[in-house]
Amino acid sequence: MTQFLDRSAPWVISLYRIVIGLIFFMYGTARFFNWPAPGQFEAPALFVYPDWWSAAIQIVGGLLVMLGLFTRAAAFISSGSMAVAYFWMHQPEGLTPLDNGGVASALLCWAFFLLVFIGPGALALDRVIAKKNA
Repeated sequence: MTQFLDRSAPWVISLYRIVIGLIFFMYGTARFFNWPAPGQFEAPALFVYPDWWSAAIQIVGGLLVMLGLFTRAAAFISSGSMAVAYFWMHQPEGLTPLDNGGVASALLCWAFFLLVFIGPGALALDRVIAKKNA
């Protein structure tokens, strides 16, 4: 059983990365384009900090992570943006994520932080580029 799990890990990491990236991407598109969750967020004014920039990071970071392109850097920046969101927007409202509505920010922060260390998995553009350059 352990051998199966070890062999499957790079593929499961890829699936994990794609799902986390897609969720993050959808947060950004919900802010900018009111899709896929109409009415969830108010569209941010152009270049207004932090709303516009956080949505831009969500779209670009989510897309890069989904594709497995510059995965570790994109995950690091995305993790940092979620840490800022948590401590700036949510933590002042209560001590724990359950108290302050910051569960999604906290989970995404740690999900991206893990990708910084484990990498993109087997199905990633980073791997294709590395093979071409080898």
